[in-house]
Amino acid sequence: MSALATSWTDSSSIGYPVVFGGVLLGSVVPVVPTGAVVGAAAAVATTTHGLDLGLVLVLATLAAWTGDALTFAVCRSGGPAAVRWVARGQHADRIAEVREQFRAHGWQIIVAGRLLPAGRIPVLLAAGALAYPWRRLLPASMLAALLWASAYALIGVVSGGIFDSPLLATLIATCLVLVVSTALNLGSAARRRAAHRREAAAGPPADAGRNDRVGGVEPAPCGPVPDRSGPA
Repeated sequence: MSALATSWTDSSSIGYPVVFGGVLLGSVVPVVPTGAVVGAAAAVATTTHGLDLGLVLVLATLAAWTGDALTFAVCRSGGPAAVRWVARGQHADRIAEVREQFRAHGWQIIVAGRLLPAGRIPVLLAAGALAYPWRRLLPASMLAALLWASAYALIGVVSGGIFDSPLLATLIATCLVLVVSTALNLGSAARRRAAHRREAAAGPPADAGRNDRVGGVEPAPCGPVPDRSGPA
């Protein structure tokens, strides 16, 4: 009994499921700050022997990849109600903008969407609406998840390398992740506002009457996009 109790109170027995479950949950239902979960786990791995940094990175990558695949499956094959649920809180003009970018750049947008704040959901909505092929999406999503997990793990490693205390390193890593995310969000919002001002000054587009709204009216199927060279 004592061995069983020790195993359940060991930091690795608790930490690894928290990393995988927290990132997976936050990738499907954005209620968990997934970057903070990865950064805090990396800080703990750097300052203690309770977690292995490599395993934290692997679990975070797999969880993010699985969450993106599940979200894409809903966007690609789900009914109108499911798509509206994914698109809740998203602006129609932002989704339409990402769809046009997706047509031009394909898998690169999947990688960028995972790394940029508030970019993942519009990209997956666009990929689903355009029936982007699974064999192209999954490798691109895996690369995106690996880069994303590595970036936030690096913040935790830096924090753990500066502070010897696991608790302090975890708190600092979490704060750094939130600060970086906030700064990126503000920068992205400022760029969108500047783009909208330029569009307003140039006048309404020729297809202003077209309804591309994904979150309200289900977009008409566009068919599979042509295959483009992507990550193997």
